[in-house]
Amino acid sequence: MITPLGDPRSPLYFAMQRKVALGGTMKRRTALLVVASALTLAACASPRKPDLTLPAAFEAPSAAAPAAQAAAVNLDRWWEVFGDAQLNSLIDTALTRSPDARTALAQLEQARAVRQGQRAQLYIPSGALAGSASRRNTTILDGAQIDFPGFRNSGNADSQSLNFDVSWELDLYGRRRAANQRVNGDFAAARFSYEAARASLAASVAQSYFEARGLAIQLEDARITAGLQKRTYDLADARGKRGLVATSEGDRVAGDLAQAEAQAAALEAQLQAAKRTLLILTGRGVEPTASLTTEPNVGVAPAVPATVPGDLLERRPDVRQAQARLTAAAGNLRVAELARFPTFTLAPGIGLSRSEQPGFSSTTRIWTLAGSLNVPVFDQVRLAAEVKNYSAQAEQAVIAYEKAVQTAYGEAENSLVQLSADQRRVVLLRDGEARARRAYDAGRKGYDLGLNDLSTLIQSEQGWRAARSAYTGAQVQALTRAVQAYKALGGGWSPSNPASETASR
Repeated sequence: MITPLGDPRSPLYFAMQRKVALGGTMKRRTALLVVASALTLAACASPRKPDLTLPAAFEAPSAAAPAAQAAAVNLDRWWEVFGDAQLNSLIDTALTRSPDARTALAQLEQARAVRQGQRAQLYIPSGALAGSASRRNTTILDGAQIDFPGFRNSGNADSQSLNFDVSWELDLYGRRRAANQRVNGDFAAARFSYEAARASLAASVAQSYFEARGLAIQLEDARITAGLQKRTYDLADARGKRGLVATSEGDRVAGDLAQAEAQAAALEAQLQAAKRTLLILTGRGVEPTASLTTEPNVGVAPAVPATVPGDLLERRPDVRQAQARLTAAAGNLRVAELARFPTFTLAPGIGLSRSEQPGFSSTTRIWTLAGSLNVPVFDQVRLAAEVKNYSAQAEQAVIAYEKAVQTAYGEAENSLVQLSADQRRVVLLRDGEARARRAYDAGRKGYDLGLNDLSTLIQSEQGWRAARSAYTGAQVQALTRAVQAYKALGGGWSPSNPASETASR
């Protein structure tokens, strides 16, 4: 039990008496200690300011779309600009039911619980309500048994006590503020990690969806090709039986027909596997693949909103996460520096006890008001090393923040450049596919009339199929590149209304 300050048994009683005897000596020493601490505090280091300089504009050419259309794109929910109801449903379902989304939410809840516990440790005094009770029985086996009024040396002795002691550190230098900065920085990093995971999930769903649609187009093309080959085979076989052409022409077409049918079977299996992967990604892995329709068309890549590189500092969740980690690192450094200063602790307490001895009983109430001063004299070398350690960690956080900004700019710039190139490529291949189709139609008509031989027809058909495959691949690539551009520009979440703020409500 801590004794009161005025109790002669208290160790602080003698210190107080010595203070009275020495007059102003203690005051002068305390003043010197405070001045020295203040000077040390003023010399505390802080992380250097990161270099976040970015170009005023992207070097990438603007998207081939009207500015009004580009400005209308909502980056928070960029997938809606594709005008595909099934894509919207898949992404919304994934953000709710996907294992990745649920794992990210669980990690965020863990971070929120950690922050709550750390803040409670900072601002709530430490202490406990402790109680005890005991009974002791004494029996005289040999010797005189005393039994006077008010005193007996045998029988039962009961005692009960209830104590409530509290310890509270006086925050004279801002330790709690620094620790709170660290706690908030750690939680903010976890929050932006949650947002980044959801943004990546939305992009992954969209890319998988468009890739599946691309496979559906390839499958339809393969089936059309097989149908054309079958028609060509029937015609060549009939002409061979009539002796108009060599029978080897039919055999040659039969080989091409077998290859076309085999390619269609392979694409059918790939499409089914892609649909299963997409269902798993959205949290619908047990549903049949037939529940997911994939139309054999992809459409045109929509416009990307006009933006400037400086927006990346606000829109990219990974950049915001790096900034939060720098804030936490600065708080850690501050806490390490303040650990070198003296600590002042108050320890009030109150207690109640009752003792019942053979022949008498008593009840006692005790209150205490104690204080302590802890100066880490011999720990200064170790604490100085800790400061250097956290200073190095803070510098790493600064570098990581700068790298995140530069990486974000590079990803956005590259995605815009590649998207612009893909859009031009789609236009060129679309014209090439149309010309190749007209050439095939002309060759087919000539073969049916007997004006062209089989080699000419096969050559024109192969040219058309190659042009058609390249055009379809360019369309799919342009769409997936648009998704990458939206993600690189920080799309997929709302900086003004983060999903993490309402995720657990």
